[in-house]
Amino acid sequence: MRRKYQLLMIEKIRNNKQLGSIGIFDSGVGGLSILKEIRNLLPHYDYLYLGDNARAPYGTRSFDSVYQYTLEAVTWMFGMGCPLVILACNTASAKALRTIQQKDLAKIASNNRVLGVIRPTTESISQYTKSRHIGILATSGTVKSDSYLIEIARYSPDIQIVQQACPMWVPLIENNEHLSEGGFFFIEKYIRQILLKDDKIDALLLACTHYPLLIPAISSIIPPHIRLISQGTLVAEKLKDYLLRHSDIEQRCSKGNLVRYFTTEDKNDFSEKARLFMDEPVAAQTIQLSRLDNSTGCKD
Repeated sequence: MRRKYQLLMIEKIRNNKQLGSIGIFDSGVGGLSILKEIRNLLPHYDYLYLGDNARAPYGTRSFDSVYQYTLEAVTWMFGMGCPLVILACNTASAKALRTIQQKDLAKIASNNRVLGVIRPTTESISQYTKSRHIGILATSGTVKSDSYLIEIARYSPDIQIVQQACPMWVPLIENNEHLSEGGFFFIEKYIRQILLKDDKIDALLLACTHYPLLIPAISSIIPPHIRLISQGTLVAEKLKDYLLRHSDIEQRCSKGNLVRYFTTEDKNDFSEKARLFMDEPVAAQTIQLSRLDNSTGCKD
């Protein structure tokens, strides 16, 4: 059934000649922090956001599982008309992006593009440190992938990197406990751990799209000379530059200042959590990936 679904989606993608939304994909709601910054900078485009909440978090999943889940999501978003999909998920960017770009795009939609959030971040990160010592705060999956170490070494080989996995942070945010006393305990715990690893750190990268919601708490813990780097602004700036340099993709992106939200879990739960990130009401639809019953897979 999965193979049949993929073939149907590929045919639908190839037959679609209309303009489409820019797709933003994440395993859950964290990617909304990326969407928010992109919309602030590029408000005239249409956007389609998909959160795979039913299978979140991706951080503890295997490389193969993350790749398969991400490929299903990207294929669905292409089928919905998106000519460009941003993997606004560090784990998906680390574990799936390269394989999809090199192996799958030519077979699914050779004229479409899939981009991640790691490279746009690492290309710009050197401007935020004077000591050349940076800390990476991320999920366990992103830390284990070493993606940031590899990419930063490519662009800024002189920078010293230490990483800290923060497995409790996403659950705290997802359950709206990050402002509680218990939540602060775990925020402080991981910050103290990474600062003990290297006392020369003068910049901390929030390498998970959920983490911007923790900036007030983190800022109250770290010394004033340490800069916090959030990905959203960097990714938005790089996307703007990408669209300027790739007019073939830009001209296929619809421009109506509209955004649609989809989730693989309960739409009401998603909408409630999404409001924390977007600071505005969100009305989502629930879809089931790999479903054959209609063109969007939407569930009532």
